[in-house]
Amino acid sequence: MSEKEKIPLPKGLTEGKFQTQGEMLQIRQKPSKLFIGIPREITLQENRVALVPSAIAILIAHGHRVVVETNAGEKANYSDHDFSEAGAEIAYSPEQVYKAGIIIKVAPPTLDEIEMMHPNQILISPLQLPIISAEYIYRLRNKRVIALAMEYIKDESETFPVVRIMSEMAGLSAMLTAAELLATTSGGKGVLLGGISGVPSAQVVILGAGIVAEYATRTALGLGAEVRIFDNNIYKLKRIQNQVGRPLFTSALNPLDLERSLAQADVVIGAVHSKAGRTPIIVSEQMIAKMKAGSVIIDVSIDQGGCFATSEVTSLDKPTFTKHGVIHYCVPNIASRVSRTASVAVSNILTPILLKAGSTGSIEHLFLNNYGLRHGVYTYKGCLTNGYLGERFQIKSTDLDLLITSNL
Repeated sequence: MSEKEKIPLPKGLTEGKFQTQGEMLQIRQKPSKLFIGIPREITLQENRVALVPSAIAILIAHGHRVVVETNAGEKANYSDHDFSEAGAEIAYSPEQVYKAGIIIKVAPPTLDEIEMMHPNQILISPLQLPIISAEYIYRLRNKRVIALAMEYIKDESETFPVVRIMSEMAGLSAMLTAAELLATTSGGKGVLLGGISGVPSAQVVILGAGIVAEYATRTALGLGAEVRIFDNNIYKLKRIQNQVGRPLFTSALNPLDLERSLAQADVVIGAVHSKAGRTPIIVSEQMIAKMKAGSVIIDVSIDQGGCFATSEVTSLDKPTFTKHGVIHYCVPNIASRVSRTASVAVSNILTPILLKAGSTGSIEHLFLNNYGLRHGVYTYKGCLTNGYLGERFQIKSTDLDLLITSNL
């Protein structure tokens, strides 16, 4: 090409081409003051409270604002005076609480409570799959709420901290509850969970080898019961034996071995956890029909759908039902039986997250660098971001990473 044929370019377009460019650094977000609301729980005989006074005192000391509905901690033996002394504002109507930017609950909100929410509000609560409906998802999307499921939030070690701490309590409570239900006065077959001299001990079958199973096993062995554990993860079976510190009967989930053990069992604990979505059904109705009359099933997995074909959600005021002669206990908020301990446990996990959110600017900013927190999000500003819920309710779901990137 000759010099005459070249197209002249303005000097301004080329003069900086080969010059050193300035480095782009991430600007640190200024700390922000969070406005947190704690409503009083009104569903499922929920006795816990999301934040206890000691945690609220820490948040207030960092400049955050917390409003607590009157009598929110009553069933966990915390008075309004306790919250007020910690620095919280006491609200005498739920409408006042739902003006907060962050709502924290230990039970899913009702449809009426969702109506009090506003766009871009952040909801932190359990998801509890058995009681979630398409209408529930639609209402959250319509309100453009950012909803996080407590049980799906991960920490730095890729574990589920809320699930873990609740699982410890659930494992202990499940075995103690089973011991009560086996008693004649509770409609059971009148069997003592631990054996005595000359009388064989009760047989306990535990499905899953996670944290619930570990603490249920410790309790059962402490009471003198015989324990059998089933799980397809051999590493977990090895881990639980090491944690308990003694050889145990362990097996993969072989249908033949499982059916034989269920037929002999006095207590069966369902302790299977799903990382995303519903837990698989491991025990069929035909297997349950072959179990001994008066035996007990406790489905700790019921908050994710349950791992028994016959499981149905029950509540603390009517916790059991009988099917095929087998007593079923399927309470999703089993930790509410020990509400004060459970409240402190949940509060200990949520408080550091809230403090970190305040120091980074907001919980939304925390999403960017915290995959574990993003993992718990299931609705985001009008979009469903959980693939399992999308398939279950035939609702289009969108990848959260794409939504966050588009909002930067």
